[in-house]
Amino acid sequence: MDLLRAVIVGPAGTPYHDGLFFFDVYFPSQYPCKPPQVNYRSGGLRLNPNLYACGKVCLSLLNTWTGSGCEMWNPSTSTMLQVLVSIQALVLNAKPYFNEPGHSMYANTPLGEKLSLAYNEETFLLSCRTMLYSLRNPPKHFEHFIGGHFRKYGRDILVGCKAYMGGAQVGCLAGDGVQDVDEGDKSCSQNFKCSLEILFKGLINEFTDLGVGCHEFQAKIVNSGAAADTTLRL
Repeated sequence: MDLLRAVIVGPAGTPYHDGLFFFDVYFPSQYPCKPPQVNYRSGGLRLNPNLYACGKVCLSLLNTWTGSGCEMWNPSTSTMLQVLVSIQALVLNAKPYFNEPGHSMYANTPLGEKLSLAYNEETFLLSCRTMLYSLRNPPKHFEHFIGGHFRKYGRDILVGCKAYMGGAQVGCLAGDGVQDVDEGDKSCSQNFKCSLEILFKGLINEFTDLGVGCHEFQAKIVNSGAAADTTLRL
């Protein structure tokens, strides 16, 4: 086998929660002496510093970023599973803003946290657009998987959207509810809430078509006639 397509489910507690992220993998003839070549199916959107709009995956394990020791590809011990787990755990994390070189110096500072929250808001919007695009243009052979995934987790996604539009921090969704956040921490910006309302409407329409019970969320739909912008550059 020299070609593989993988999908990673966004982890709970991150701005990627419950999203689906597709990767195409090519195993060169020198594999495993050389690492696999991984391309992220971005649709032209960059929702993480390590995942470029052109599809490049920036990861030490793939030798596409600097590293040392066990961070780099080792022909004797490194595996494709390790690559996928690294992307899920290290790339699709709770505070991706700090993945950008030079941003880690602002971690645990008021400015850094403010910038991180703003980045998470934009990231969640891009994740929602990616969800809509995947539903309307599913990758070949993943049609049933995508439908089943969103039938199972569609309500959780809408619960999160509703909480974020109410002011909860992006990424606080865990399972069927919302994690506790500080009472006075209403971090979501107004621009984010307005943008999310439009995408929220699109998600409700798509999930309803899948058979997800969305009646409790219908009152949140904005009756402006605006359509969700889900156009992604290919």
